[in-house]
Amino acid sequence: MSKEIVRLPGLVDTHVHLQEPGATQKEDFETGTRAAIAGGYTTVLDMPNNPKPTVTPDALQRKIQLAGNRIYCDVGFHFGGNRESSRYFEEVKNEVFGLKVYMNHTTGSLLVEDPEELQTIFARWPKGRIIMVHAEGETLRTALDLAKKNRQRLHVCHVSQKQEIEAIKEAKEGGARVTCEVSAHHLFLTEKDVPALGGFGIIRPPLGTEKDRQALWDNLDVVDIIASDHAPHTKEEKSSEKPPFGVPGLETTLPLLLTAVADGRLTLDKLFQLTSYKPRLIFGLIPNHDTYTEVDLKESYVIDSSNLQTKAGWTPFEGVRVTGRIVRTVLRGDVVFDGEEIMEPPRGRVTYSLY
Repeated sequence: MSKEIVRLPGLVDTHVHLQEPGATQKEDFETGTRAAIAGGYTTVLDMPNNPKPTVTPDALQRKIQLAGNRIYCDVGFHFGGNRESSRYFEEVKNEVFGLKVYMNHTTGSLLVEDPEELQTIFARWPKGRIIMVHAEGETLRTALDLAKKNRQRLHVCHVSQKQEIEAIKEAKEGGARVTCEVSAHHLFLTEKDVPALGGFGIIRPPLGTEKDRQALWDNLDVVDIIASDHAPHTKEEKSSEKPPFGVPGLETTLPLLLTAVADGRLTLDKLFQLTSYKPRLIFGLIPNHDTYTEVDLKESYVIDSSNLQTKAGWTPFEGVRVTGRIVRTVLRGDVVFDGEEIMEPPRGRVTYSLY
């Protein structure tokens, strides 16, 4: 079999849920960062909606301490936004990459819908730092208006609908300080996949229509980042009558994108922009010296959950044939994944924004 080895700068995933503390039956810092390096990522940024959310300096410090010497890639953290946490914004601003505001129902207890509370959050967050929003459908308009009113930088997470990407395009053309991300499951799956996936296809935002999916591909020039929204849950939880929202994605995102390259839907340069350059630029991450991911653009194989590092041990892309395999992940000159095995000991560090 012919090979075509290409070196990519270390990938950055700005949207992951490592589930520690509070839900380590699903994932923890060790297993989640092992999944990251097996997926080609050398830096991930962890979301705040744990069972006990990251909304105080103490909760943030506990995460930092728990990560300790256990992480296999670099890890940074986001802070949760609500009225109570807003008193700590100045105190934590240099220890987190962004503030996450949940404006629609999803996992956790951080939902904020009250207009006065939202205004307080947007007004108090330090200017120039990122506010990330979970804002679906018409709620996105509210987020865009709040960001404009308070002169804030807005980052829209996991865009999934045609109307959303079109609204962001319009806002950008009007000079708004807005960036956005999409996730692989919204690029490669639709609502028609849910009957076959069952609970394993239940996510927020939900999988969209084919028109929604195509609109994301048609507007990739509007998209700034592809982030996995890695949100693992156990098989038992996803098989229950009320499955929690989310799917694992750290180990499947790059192979799916490389397949899009093989199919001519994406260029390698655009892949680099979406998974490394723009995430670092937007969130203030300095490139690590001698940190990269090597991939074989030619190798074709079938995704098999038995080979995954995530504790969840499943993927909605089970059985999907992809073209493009991660053959080596290097962090600061050290090979941390050789295409088959994770190298010990863990060499990741807690990282902080330059902004």
